Amino acid sequence: MSDSLLATVGDHFFIGLKPTSVLDDRDRALLRDLRPAGVILYKSNFRHDLPYRDWLSVHRDLIAAIRDASQRDKQFIAIDHEGGRVCRTPPPITRFAYAARWASTAEQVGDAMGAELASLGCNLNFAPVLDIHSNPANPVIGERAFGRTADDVIKSMLPFARAMERQGVRACGKHFPGHGDTQVDSHHELPVLDLDLEQIKARELKPFAAAIAGGIGMMMTSHILYRKLDPNDPVTLSRPITQGLLREAMKFDGVIVSDDVGMRAMAGRLDAPDAGARFMAAGNDMLMICSHLTDTERARFLAQSIINGVDAGKLDPAMLKASSQRVHAMLDGTAQNAVTELSGEELARHRGAGTQFEAATVEVV
Repeated sequence: MSDSLLATVGDHFFIGLKPTSVLDDRDRALLRDLRPAGVILYKSNFRHDLPYRDWLSVHRDLIAAIRDASQRDKQFIAIDHEGGRVCRTPPPITRFAYAARWASTAEQVGDAMGAELASLGCNLNFAPVLDIHSNPANPVIGERAFGRTADDVIKSMLPFARAMERQGVRACGKHFPGHGDTQVDSHHELPVLDLDLEQIKARELKPFAAAIAGGIGMMMTSHILYRKLDPNDPVTLSRPITQGLLREAMKFDGVIVSDDVGMRAMAGRLDAPDAGARFMAAGNDMLMICSHLTDTERARFLAQSIINGVDAGKLDPAMLKASSQRVHAMLDGTAQNAVTELSGEELARHRGAGTQFEAATVEVV
C-alpha cells in the first residue's frame, strides 16, 4: 500500500484520536498520510487535572499539532457536545444538562456552546440530536432528545443550531433516519426496527426534514437496520436509505457522515476488501473511525479500499468527486477557530443560559 495515495481520499474521513492530550506518534503518522478532512476530540484528549489556563495551553498545542500533521488549509475539528453525559471538556467549560432540560432556552445554550467550543479551536459539533424520545425503553437517546414529539424537537433544534453556527461552530443533525424508537444501544449491538416508510414519514423524518429546510450542512446516519426499508444493510451501508431517501427523496445536498464505525453494531461489516468502496457507494461522504472503540489504523485499509474501488471500476469517480466537492463546500463555509481563553465574566454568563449537569461525564456516546 502506498501511503502517499491515501491522501487522495482523505476528504472522506473523520479520525478520532488516541486517548492522550499530546498528539500520539501513530496519530501523527496517520494524519500525515491520510490528511483527513476531519478530526474528532474525546474526553481523554483534554487534561482534566490542570487549571483552565494550563490545560488550555496543552490543548492549544494539540490543535496546532493536528493541523501541522494534516497539512490542510481547512479542516473540521469536531466534538460531541450535546449536554448531559455527552460532554468531553474540563471545567470551566459549561456543563449543560441533557437537551430536554434546556429545550425552552435552546437558542441561548446554542450561543453559549458555540462560543465555548470555538474558543477550543472546534468548528463542528455533532449536535443537535434530531431523534424523538418516543420509546421510554430506549437505553441511549432519552433526554438527549429535545422532546417526545417531532414538533418539540423542531421547535428547539433550529434555534440551537443557528445560534451555535453564528458563533463559528457548524451543526450536524443526528442520527438519521431516527434512533429514538430503538430498544438497544448501537454502541453494543445492532438495533433493528420494523417501521415502514410511511410510519417514519409521520414521525421520525419530520425533524430531519425541518433541519434540511433550515439549511443544516451535515447529517450523521445511524447504525440501525430498518429492515422494511432495507432488509440487508444498516443505514450506514444502505444505498436505498442514505442515497435514495436522504439524498434524493429529501433533497439533502450537504455532507453525510457516518457514526463511529468502531461501534459494535458495525462489527464485521467493514472488514471485506471492498468495504470502503461499499460505504461510499451507499451515498456517504465521510466515514468516522475513532480509537475509543477500534484501531484507527483500519482507516488505511478503508482508504485503500476506496482507491481500489475506483481503479476496479466498482466506484464511479464522478460520484467520488461530487462527494469531495460537498465536503470542500462545507469546509469553505467553516471557520478555522483559534484556541483562546474566555473571561470569567463570559463563562459566568454562559452558565445562566440553561440547566447545568452535575454528574460525572463518563459515558462515551
